[in-house]
Amino acid sequence: MALNILNDRPGLLFLVIAAFFASNALIAECIGGKIFSLEKVFGFELLNLTLFGHSGLSFSLTCGVLLWPLEFIITDIVNEYYGPRAVKRISYIAVGLIAYAFLMFFITIQIPGADWWIGSKSEEGLPDLQLAFNGVLGQGMWIILGSLVAFLVGQLVDVFVFQQIRKVTG
Repeated sequence: MALNILNDRPGLLFLVIAAFFASNALIAECIGGKIFSLEKVFGFELLNLTLFGHSGLSFSLTCGVLLWPLEFIITDIVNEYYGPRAVKRISYIAVGLIAYAFLMFFITIQIPGADWWIGSKSEEGLPDLQLAFNGVLGQGMWIILGSLVAFLVGQLVDVFVFQQIRKVTG
């Protein structure tokens, strides 16, 4: 069976696309805790918008948004060549892997660090690595939970809309 997959070009291509799709989604979740200023990226002054009585607002985005457009392009490619069932399958696999990563991050944050490790970077300005580790991985935890739901709903809607457009346009 494994030999057949490796010799079957469409099957191998699907495997590579699915692996990239799942990896890209997982990376987007992991980097989602970093927030950047869109204005600063393009060298503009902060806009300092006022919206619904809240002032000082600007275009601050999670770094995860940089990767999500690629997910939807991959979804459309897979939908075109392998069908909606394949898109659903890779979407469910990606959600499963992201949920597994979330669980492992959560468990890892709960495990106390070794005494020698906690202060090992104090000369570099990090007096408590456990606190830094928890801050970096823990910040994106709730983003991951919300994003899982949004991702799965978005994928399923994308598959449906793509199929409807295809029926109309041929």
